[in-house]
Amino acid sequence: MSNDDLERSVADELYWDPKVDNGAIAVSAEDGVVTLRGTVGSFRQKREATQDAERIFGVTSVNNDLEVRILNQDRRNDADLRGDVLQALMLDGLVPSTIDAKVDDGMVTLTGTANWQFERDEAEFVASNVLGVVSVDDEIDLVPAAPSAGDVRHSIKKAMERNAKLDADSLSVDSSNGTITLDGTVSSWADHDEAVAAAWAAPGVTDVEDHILVAY
Repeated sequence: MSNDDLERSVADELYWDPKVDNGAIAVSAEDGVVTLRGTVGSFRQKREATQDAERIFGVTSVNNDLEVRILNQDRRNDADLRGDVLQALMLDGLVPSTIDAKVDDGMVTLTGTANWQFERDEAEFVASNVLGVVSVDDEIDLVPAAPSAGDVRHSIKKAMERNAKLDADSLSVDSSNGTITLDGTVSSWADHDEAVAAAWAAPGVTDVEDHILVAY
């Protein structure tokens, strides 16, 4: 797919997504690398724009340079915004009570501890949806129990083999002190995300080094 075709496809996907106001978004593409520039009205829209671009066949990576500009009527002081973020985190059953949030000029920093990566992901997702949030920085520490490296590798490979979307033979998994290293190739970003999710789902994982290539 040519750069022009890729740019048009991504722009069409952004236009198609009702959750994203694409009126001030510019799309450029170079050898599969898509860059998004311009402005959006919320951090949620910025996240959604990345996901829209990654869905397009031929996209190998996305540089999201979008700026979040909060309308005056939606601007919040930091104390009120922190209160709303903490309330949203508390009401979500997947977010542990050990997670806290700080706010500085609309920028949220999540701190504390979690036992699983999905808890960190959920906290980041919840905070990003609060009106007035400009960005979310995830500094939550993972503190899971630590099974043996062999058990972790085995469980991740089995999870990949069970997943109909993944060719487990094309992926390699290594484990060291809670860090999982993934190598190999997949045929789409959806497959890439499935493989990374399988690694994070294993008990004892504190970090995932993602070296998977998307090869069309």
